[in-house]
Amino acid sequence: MKSEQHWIALDGAQGEGGGQVLRSALTLSMITGTPFEIQHIRAKRNKPGLLRQHLTAVQAAASICGAKLDGASLGSQTLRFCPGPIRGGDYRFAIGTAGSAGLVLQTLLPALWFAAVPSTVSVSGGTHNQAAPTADFLIRVWQPLLARMGVRQDLHIERYGFYPAGGGVLNASVQVGSQLQNLQLLERGERLGIAAEALVAAVPGSVARRELDRIHAQIAYVDGRIRELPANQGPGNVLMMELRHAALSEIFTAFGERGLSAEAVADQAAREARHYLDSQAAVGEYLADQLLLPMALAGGGAFTATTASDHLHSNIAVIEKFLPIEISVQAQSGGHYLIELG
Repeated sequence: MKSEQHWIALDGAQGEGGGQVLRSALTLSMITGTPFEIQHIRAKRNKPGLLRQHLTAVQAAASICGAKLDGASLGSQTLRFCPGPIRGGDYRFAIGTAGSAGLVLQTLLPALWFAAVPSTVSVSGGTHNQAAPTADFLIRVWQPLLARMGVRQDLHIERYGFYPAGGGVLNASVQVGSQLQNLQLLERGERLGIAAEALVAAVPGSVARRELDRIHAQIAYVDGRIRELPANQGPGNVLMMELRHAALSEIFTAFGERGLSAEAVADQAAREARHYLDSQAAVGEYLADQLLLPMALAGGGAFTATTASDHLHSNIAVIEKFLPIEISVQAQSGGHYLIELG
């Protein structure tokens, strides 16, 4: 595969050494038209190289822009990706495992924001995974902030899917005409409410009740809700803490699993919620990762975050290779961080 274009070279082992480097590179390559080569893909993970979820993202990105590929196979630790023009339209992709449908969508959607025609994308796989933003997080936290930036998209859960069964379906529609605007999220504003929602599928409702009882014993003024999904969408159990403030909402999630008590699940969700509430920052660790790329595409913005993770720094390094933007991370006296793009 030869090209007169400038190729960007990436090291997948940099920073946290996971899949974020690859996903951000795919997105930015499609948008900028810049080809890249990445080596040591997911080098720091127990199973390095392309897993089914990552390979699906690569193949889906290639289909959206007619990219030329080299190294797109399961387990591959090297990939060359040379993009063509972004093509809106109707797409369906299947991961084939419980891998994150949300991460595949997040790879594709920013490119489709700039397509000349509307698009729909359906991805089957996992909708609620421990190592990825859940579909509820994307819909209720990430998407409203994108709308404020001028993004015209809509996400919808057609069917829930949990590890290890998968089988979930997450759909997205994108309208033309997104005009990205800078976003400033320095303060979260007045607290409007806290809600805890326990999802169970093919798991006894008593598990959800115990989780909510434990949350109520630890955090005051929490609205609790149990949502029982059809048994054929399970087995699965997720506890979500939604913290609503004037400027944004945040969701912190804990996952039930075999051998882990309902009380332990609730304790984890409560710890993450309290960490955020005790901070002066506007956004949590994971939302910080999700905001970086859209803000960079908008040309600037700023937000405060509870944590500046290795994941965040890995993402910054990739973004700065593709876009003419500088991103600074500054520790603040309150123990949180200020991230500025410009």
